[in-house]
Amino acid sequence: MSIYTGLVIKPMLAKTVREPFDSEEYLFELKWDGTRCIALIDGQRVKLQNRRLRDITYRYPEFNNLIRSIKSKTAVLDGEIVVFHNGKPDFEKLQRREQVESRQKIDLLSSLLPATYVVFDILYLNNKSLVKLPVVERKRILKENIELSEHLVFSEDYSSGKRLFSEAIKRGFEGIMAKHKKSPYLMGKRSEYWLKIKKSSDMDAVVCGFLKGEGLRKKLAGSLILGAYYKDELVHIGQVGTGLSAGELQQFIKMARRFKANHPPCKDLPYLKREAQWLRPEIVARVRFLQWTKDRKLRSPVFLNFRFDKAPEECVIED
Repeated sequence: MSIYTGLVIKPMLAKTVREPFDSEEYLFELKWDGTRCIALIDGQRVKLQNRRLRDITYRYPEFNNLIRSIKSKTAVLDGEIVVFHNGKPDFEKLQRREQVESRQKIDLLSSLLPATYVVFDILYLNNKSLVKLPVVERKRILKENIELSEHLVFSEDYSSGKRLFSEAIKRGFEGIMAKHKKSPYLMGKRSEYWLKIKKSSDMDAVVCGFLKGEGLRKKLAGSLILGAYYKDELVHIGQVGTGLSAGELQQFIKMARRFKANHPPCKDLPYLKREAQWLRPEIVARVRFLQWTKDRKLRSPVFLNFRFDKAPEECVIED
């Protein structure tokens, strides 16, 4: 029977900590900026599954030969799909791979922007589950049963988290992972066994409006529409919903009533899937984010607090 039959793999998740650390109880790896991917291999074909359990095999024809890199009949691997540029993962180039559906374009981009599978764990081998073994043992088994190739590399582990984090940031990576050496593989769960430590930046942004909420946020706001001044113009830089508590949303809705507007105050707006309420540019929010994209949008913003001591004109994008 194929290992694909009835087998659902939910990737193990990690908790976030703010500062890198050293510990003999943990091993440390680079945090790869890509798409999380479970690879199911049964000797005849490869199936790729993302963290939302969707089959993404068709997007990466260059991974059809992963079968040749596995020394066993069947295996289930965990790793990250990345597109490298100048020696480091380039998330924007990977997004180009993720957004095409045409088979012709997929084949073209597999040549122009080839992907690499960075493998860091093994969950099954020859139909035998390994998830209860400690991660150090799983990594040993993984190394013994794969052969590296053009599209398959191994995520090495290191003993010093502080040193690796410093080197990772210098090289342009987004951070590191810390994994307890005794960690089992907890499918779909987030625990202290796996920790992620990421670089981040803070900035003040103008609240240009908000997207109407859904579900528990129906009477509040789904996310805040953010802007900042660039060359004396207020431009859109993204939305933020993560980090906002119910109390903060209620506080915001009360404030927003005083600043309602009929038109957006900022330029460079993308298509918005939900109804928006626009505001005069009077409210300032503090956000933390990973990095800027090339089109001046915030990557993975998280709301920190409102800034009542800051003038909107002070929210500037620095070159």
